[in-house]
Amino acid sequence: MKQEFFRNKRILVTGACGTVGSELVDQLLRDYQIKELIGIDNNESELFFTEQKYQNNDKAQFFIADIRDCEKLKHLMCGINIVFHAAAYKHVILCEKSPFEAVQTNILGVRNIIQAAHDAKVSHVVFTSSDKAVNPTNVMGTSKLMGERLITAANSDYHDCKTRFISTRFGNVLGSRGSVIPIFREQIKNGGPVTLTDEQMTRFIMSIDEAVRLVIDSAFFAKGGEVFVTKMPVIQIIDLAKVMIQELAAKYGRKPEDIEIKIIGSKPGEKLYEELMTDEETPRTIELECYFSVRPAYIPINRDIEYKYDGAISEDVSNAYNSANETKMTQDELKDFLYTNKLLEE
Repeated sequence: MKQEFFRNKRILVTGACGTVGSELVDQLLRDYQIKELIGIDNNESELFFTEQKYQNNDKAQFFIADIRDCEKLKHLMCGINIVFHAAAYKHVILCEKSPFEAVQTNILGVRNIIQAAHDAKVSHVVFTSSDKAVNPTNVMGTSKLMGERLITAANSDYHDCKTRFISTRFGNVLGSRGSVIPIFREQIKNGGPVTLTDEQMTRFIMSIDEAVRLVIDSAFFAKGGEVFVTKMPVIQIIDLAKVMIQELAAKYGRKPEDIEIKIIGSKPGEKLYEELMTDEETPRTIELECYFSVRPAYIPINRDIEYKYDGAISEDVSNAYNSANETKMTQDELKDFLYTNKLLEE
């Protein structure tokens, strides 16, 4: 059924050169019989290399565009069926230093996506959110939360609109640019120390392949207005450091016992644990096999939406989804995860 859902669809991916966006482009072109894919990004150099990669694929087109430019988005969305919105500023520290820029892209950019999609009568808009949107303690998380709220509100604000606006929320994509794995690898390569902010820090994790498959699933399952929360394994960051030191030290001519793990303290806006769902959200949450679906707090009478999903497990969800409370992967399980997903390769 999912194959049929995407067959002959025209799809637009924002942030097509980013970690999530580029994998979305790859999977949609490789695994689905879509009619056309338009990828946009404001990174000219990366866009050039992306276009070279797909130059023999007549279904793919790429354009320089910024989500801050609403008129450009309206032009590009003409005739589009599905929008995957992956463009964003995602680095916590940089957003702390430049909050006005984060607002321009992560909040006002989402507003532009909504307006352009409404005007173009797009069928589905999927916004890629973050666990940092839950009880945010930093600018990046706050901007992502506002993006979610704008997407949910859009599903009810336009009385004449048939577009389904949905968000999908997931945690750390291991191996993505700027993630902890390439940082640890470089520190091990240089002989250490491997730096941690806190020994108790926990994180939800997933591979980029898993993350994007679940983003694509969200469009298929969506009823409109909900936030899909991806079920994810949990690790302690210190275990990741230990496993990587054990597995990579010899590769760089080092002895594992000679590489120090140094605790440097939390950075501004950084959490010790991460949350994917709050206590407030649990009463309106439905558990599915790979997700939780958080229904909107407000469902207007003008949109008659029935939140029923094939294979739903439970409508009685009582525990908030918090990395501090979930069972952590053992170091052996983590090692298997890293090798299975080829995350230790350069």
